[in-house]
Amino acid sequence: MKKITSLAPGRTCLFGDHQDYLGLPVIACAIDRNIKLTAEQNDTNTFVLNMIDIGEIRVIDIDATFDTLQPRDYFASSLRVLRRYGCVPNVGYTIIITGDIPINSGTSSSSALLMAWIRFLVDAFGVDHEVTPEFIAKVGYESEVLEHGEPGGMMDHFSIGVGNVVYINTKEPFSFKVIRSDLKGLITGVSGVPKETIGLIGEIKGNALMSIGIVKQNFPDFDLNTSEIEDIDRYRNCLPDRLIPFFEAALKNYHYTKEALKEFEKPVLDLKKIGALMNQHHEVLRDLLKITVPRIDDMINAALRAGAYGAKIVGSGGGGSIVVMANPENEDAVIEAILKAGAEEAYAVAVDPGVRIIENIEI
Repeated sequence: MKKITSLAPGRTCLFGDHQDYLGLPVIACAIDRNIKLTAEQNDTNTFVLNMIDIGEIRVIDIDATFDTLQPRDYFASSLRVLRRYGCVPNVGYTIIITGDIPINSGTSSSSALLMAWIRFLVDAFGVDHEVTPEFIAKVGYESEVLEHGEPGGMMDHFSIGVGNVVYINTKEPFSFKVIRSDLKGLITGVSGVPKETIGLIGEIKGNALMSIGIVKQNFPDFDLNTSEIEDIDRYRNCLPDRLIPFFEAALKNYHYTKEALKEFEKPVLDLKKIGALMNQHHEVLRDLLKITVPRIDDMINAALRAGAYGAKIVGSGGGGSIVVMANPENEDAVIEAILKAGAEEAYAVAVDPGVRIIENIEI
């Protein structure tokens, strides 16, 4: 009888929110809040999933092929995807799932659960493919986004799958590189306001793609990937007023992400510069894409008043979390200020090495 334990971290997006579905780059990092999945072999030919934190139990037949998928059923979609890679369950497991990633907060609790589940399945039953962090990330993306036809990108799966601070270049041909394995002074603040994901991403994505399409019709040589922030004025006249902010946001966020990459690639990191770029990125998310809510704004303003170098909303928006770049010597004061501004939780986080198996033993 086997016992297998997998661990998957949450993630935070440092730069590039609402960029990956446009084929633009993202800088994200895995953080040391995680989902832990502990599986013990049983003799029932079922997976018995005990989701302790939400008080749910789910039983899945190991032979289930899931010809039709329920919305957001990632347990099912990943089993379907992994079968194509030769991962065929042949024994049951009783599984305990626990975690300390806040749910629906923009730090990827659902993707972390999916990645821990995929990592367990691959270890338990094997695949006909070399098992690399990139492969696990790819299966996560296929299971969550492609299989369900959802509008999300690859950021969550690659930041959790590859770990560390990672630069993800989402345009074809897709590529990624780990740019740091540590980052001091990182703080997460959880607003307690549930984020609004699928609808919000779909609407912003639609408007952004529409604005880029109109610019391309008028300027056939326009290429988003070689665009510069100075280009905004040249192109804005061909856009209807309501689409200008989405076009401007795409170009500005891309610019700040490129500037941040230059900073991350320097031998000594200047946290003040990273923080300043974070603030500029947040202004775009707040003023052009309008994805913040009052409590998020209050938390960010409080963090900056308490001496943080920079802060921004994370993820799709409408609620969720913020990420803060602080002086490591001043973290406690910043955390206290965020909590006083109405945050449900705020805590320092460290960079995590990514999804992994922490135990595989005979019992």
